[in-house]
Amino acid sequence: MELGPPVYDGVVHAAYANDRDDVAALVLPGATAVLDIGCSVGMLGQALRRRGHTVTGVESNVDFAEQARARLDRVITGDVEELARAGAALDGPYDCVVMADVLEHLRDPWTVTRWSSGLLRDGGSMVISVPNVRHLRLVRQVLLGARWPYDEVGIFDRTHLRWFGRQNLDGLLEGTGLALTELRRTYALRANPAAHSNRWARLLGDFGTLQFVFRAERP
Repeated sequence: MELGPPVYDGVVHAAYANDRDDVAALVLPGATAVLDIGCSVGMLGQALRRRGHTVTGVESNVDFAEQARARLDRVITGDVEELARAGAALDGPYDCVVMADVLEHLRDPWTVTRWSSGLLRDGGSMVISVPNVRHLRLVRQVLLGARWPYDEVGIFDRTHLRWFGRQNLDGLLEGTGLALTELRRTYALRANPAAHSNRWARLLGDFGTLQFVFRAERP
């Protein structure tokens, strides 16, 4: 099984390369210096730069990092867990640290959130997105179908090492000195935004929530 991000004809799958307006919307306008951890090819960071932010990216994939350099102010190539263990300062402090669909791919996301919170200046914030495992598809395919799906992208992306429900979000912030201040949900039953069934997702609460996107700040 290939465990790298899906790439076709040299182009990374759109799930790993998009503007992520839902994430960018939670970055405070006054957050001048932003650290985008797991920046991929830099599409989100590029969108943030258009809004007036200065963006430094961190990316472990060498090819992705090279593409991101054309879009961001600076890109650091490295494994975020190794950087966290080393206590790397990454030329901080920053006004905001962004981790969009990153933590579920890590062995120890909790150490990474604690380390990255130390890169924030006073009044700084963190914006995180993670997929919600307590989705209707878990019921259909795992509980009823007795099969764990391994997909290229989405909730059951085959490269995911960790899984989160709503009650896990506060745990990601333990030891950071930050508290969850704004939470938004992406409602969808199917990955295709045009799918007719998606209109019912909001009525299902957690079971219709594809992803949590939240901002954390110091109380």
